[in-house]
Amino acid sequence: MKMLKGKKGIVFGVANDKSIAYAVAKKLGEEGASVMASCLNQKAYDIVSPGLLALDIPVQSCNVEDFEQLKTFIDDAATRFGKFDFIVHSIAWAPLEDLHGKVIDSSSAGFSRAMAVSCHSFAEIAHLCLPYMKDGGSMVTMTYIGADEAVPHYGLMGPVKAALESLVRYMALELGPQKIRVHAVSPGPILTRAASGIEEFDALMKHAIERAPLGRLVTTEEVANLTAFLCDDGSSGMTGQTIYVDGGCHAVA
Repeated sequence: MKMLKGKKGIVFGVANDKSIAYAVAKKLGEEGASVMASCLNQKAYDIVSPGLLALDIPVQSCNVEDFEQLKTFIDDAATRFGKFDFIVHSIAWAPLEDLHGKVIDSSSAGFSRAMAVSCHSFAEIAHLCLPYMKDGGSMVTMTYIGADEAVPHYGLMGPVKAALESLVRYMALELGPQKIRVHAVSPGPILTRAASGIEEFDALMKHAIERAPLGRLVTTEEVANLTAFLCDDGSSGMTGQTIYVDGGCHAVA
């Protein structure tokens, strides 16, 4: 039996068919869920829509920096589904000039924008989706070990992801009475469009392979498998956690 049969929800942040969000949307659909997906703009829509529509997953462009656009997208999804059982947030961005420099050299505007897009958008999405989650459910975001360790070339995204993981804990506390569970999934390095903006990413992947007890990188499908479990009732006793799917990198020095 498909574990998410009858569940309904949104996956935010599909960039292309190699992105984590794409793999997550695909997996949730395969497990019986009704899924709607968002992408950034028309260019992204043209890339991802053929594959998602073939999987019976409607997709719309939605820029989370535009609150009214975000609200309209969520209202449209609610009209389609009637309710949400899960929300998956897979959005991370920073201006390249700030991402590629030292944290101490980052601009206030660039740092603030990275925080708004990559972190606070999760809170905004939760606020807008809450009225449609009266039966409880699950909210999941994507983080990285750079939230806990200073990873070379990860730059200001480290502090941003640290804030995101803290946000997860506070959202779990606040939304627990509504039977909504909140988690962060922390994948190892995967060569996605978002990751391509990080300098020396090849070296980061090589280091992860050398460090990981499993001796390899993880796949977007493995990240999707964990996310699907967190959206399922089988994880009903869990909330407020950062859960790693990184081949064991986080566990070794």
